[in-house]
Amino acid sequence: MYDDDDLSVLDVAVELESPLDDIEPLDAESEAQKPDPEAMLALLTAHETPQRMLAARAFCEIQDERAIPHLIHLLKDVCPLVRVSAAYALGRNPSSTAVEPLINQFNHDWNGYVRKGVVWALGNCRDRRTLPTLTDALKTDISAVRLWAASSLSQMAQLQYEDMVASIPPLITALRQDPVAAVRSNCAWSLGQICRELPSNAVYAGAIDALIEAFAEDEEMGVQEDAKAALLKVGDPRGLQMIEALESEGFFL
Repeated sequence: MYDDDDLSVLDVAVELESPLDDIEPLDAESEAQKPDPEAMLALLTAHETPQRMLAARAFCEIQDERAIPHLIHLLKDVCPLVRVSAAYALGRNPSSTAVEPLINQFNHDWNGYVRKGVVWALGNCRDRRTLPTLTDALKTDISAVRLWAASSLSQMAQLQYEDMVASIPPLITALRQDPVAAVRSNCAWSLGQICRELPSNAVYAGAIDALIEAFAEDEEMGVQEDAKAALLKVGDPRGLQMIEALESEGFFL
């Protein structure tokens, strides 16, 4: 769908990063430093672009359901920095009413940073409607978006069995074929998260096979380590035996 060079805003050297990637989790210690929600709510509809952007970014820290309709509206703002801020804010204020607008924006937005924020927000929604979009993003988008699509698919572990099953094939394919090691690593992590919630059946076994394959055969040490970590967290006996066997043979020395 998209080429890696389709956006001048995504510099190759920092393609996997985003201006809002360093958003920290909310905690009690930062409560006093949070922006005033009443003031920020008013600015969400300001005429001036910098004020709308400031307000949208504020709701990356503030959780307030009153902001959700305004943030949804800002997904279509003319300024991409406002749109990406609104997407991140909706990720911090997840709502079922935002799922369809986020999906629509992903399908139409030319800006990779915005699509990346949308994919993150969709993962946080933990809604089965997001699965086709997250799968499409993992298969076809630029590497920065694929990276987070892989992570967001881990949220399928919180949904129904059929949703978990449907998320596994695209993750396995990307784990084996994606040219970017960081994307493969995130696929390994997500497979581990999902496998922890699956019964031991053929689908589960296929995911474990893919993790073992990545651990033994991926050319990047980081991917090998992430696949190993996923296998250890799942605690699958076959995976643990393979790790022990390969390491006892000095396979990675």
